[in-house]
Amino acid sequence: MFSGSLRGRLLWWLLLPLAAFVSISVVISYRFAQDTADLVQDNALLSSMRIIGEDVDWDNGSVSIQIPPAALELFESPEQDTVFYRVEASGHRLLAGIPDLPLPPHVSDSPTLYATHFADGRAARAVAYARQLYDSGHTEEVIVAVAKTEGSRDAMVWRLLRPQLSGEVLTLVLAMVFVYLGLTFELLPLMKVKDDVADRNASQLEPIRVARLHVELRPIVEAINQCIARMGKQAATQRQFISDAAHQLRTPLALLAAQIQFARQRDSRDAPLAEALAGMHKSSRKLTTLTNKLLLLAHAESAAPVNERERIDLSALIAGVLEELIAFAQSREIDLGAELEDGLYVTGDEALTAALVTNLVDNALRYTQAGGRVTVHTQRREAMAIVRVIDNGPGINADARERVFERFYRASNHAEGTGLGLPIVREIAHRQGGSVTLESNEGGAGLVATVEMRLWIGAS
Repeated sequence: MFSGSLRGRLLWWLLLPLAAFVSISVVISYRFAQDTADLVQDNALLSSMRIIGEDVDWDNGSVSIQIPPAALELFESPEQDTVFYRVEASGHRLLAGIPDLPLPPHVSDSPTLYATHFADGRAARAVAYARQLYDSGHTEEVIVAVAKTEGSRDAMVWRLLRPQLSGEVLTLVLAMVFVYLGLTFELLPLMKVKDDVADRNASQLEPIRVARLHVELRPIVEAINQCIARMGKQAATQRQFISDAAHQLRTPLALLAAQIQFARQRDSRDAPLAEALAGMHKSSRKLTTLTNKLLLLAHAESAAPVNERERIDLSALIAGVLEELIAFAQSREIDLGAELEDGLYVTGDEALTAALVTNLVDNALRYTQAGGRVTVHTQRREAMAIVRVIDNGPGINADARERVFERFYRASNHAEGTGLGLPIVREIAHRQGGSVTLESNEGGAGLVATVEMRLWIGAS
């Protein structure tokens, strides 16, 4: 019942009474035009009847008449109406005109206006009256009737109605246009609220601004803000729990790793025990890495808004990250290189940006085969800084490139990983107003991870 366009429904409810008003106004105007045309025609009929009646006189003791041309010239019109008249004396003696012109049932000395029809179906407007003639004590009653078809009368009705009808239709059309434009303009704040909500990512839980909203819309938006606040509180509680849990786990994990390492260094000829200790050391290292990743993800999700004035030297930051990872690359016999553009400054959190680059390069090193190549390339494009991490490894299938950004999803099990590296990269990129995409390398071999970040405002 309430589906469909709100603008369309409001337009309907506004224009419905206006259309009814215009319709009633047109009917009233039509009736007014009819009355005016009838009045003009009736006056012409009365004038013609009086002219004809005044020319009835005695002639040698009998009643006679000469119809003056002026009596009929009153009815001249472009519509070529037909004029009928009938003059008869007592005893239905026809003095002039046609006998077929109907007379009203009662004719008196007061003019009687009436409508009539002829045998051929034509409608006419007529007037009749009786005149008493006196001569030498003799009295004669003469009836004069004049009728005229209604072509000119109908044309006059249309001429009177057409300007009014045109004005009413124009008024209705203009009202429709202005109401539509008004509704469109007044609904813009609602559309902005829709866009504000639609353009947010899943972790953006700031309240919607209500300053410029209409009074009727504010309670709705305030209710949405209350829901957002509850969701934000719940999400913050979950992130805090993950952060606290990760912090609490780091100390016992570090202690456990140290104890396992100490036990492995002890001289023991028990091969199964040594194998078990090696497995425990590997599992402990994995758990430590997972805890650190969870802590980093919680930090990225709860990071404060980016300070537009904070400047990061992207090339220097990437160079520092590569220095830390060069030993890992050498251990896997991978050629790790860079093509960095100087003077490239971006806006964001330096620690998170370093974590973003570290995870991208680490991910490429882990999944590229021994003897492979990983290159980091930077460039400037309009107001964005572009970072590409290019490898010649096995790559990722097209249908899995979006899923690898899901937490704990791994496209391959051939290398160690937590399934959190790329989700962390995307979270940090979104937090800092950027984006990350994956695509195949040229020739189809390998993967290109592209990150866009906003340039520092003061950058040239």
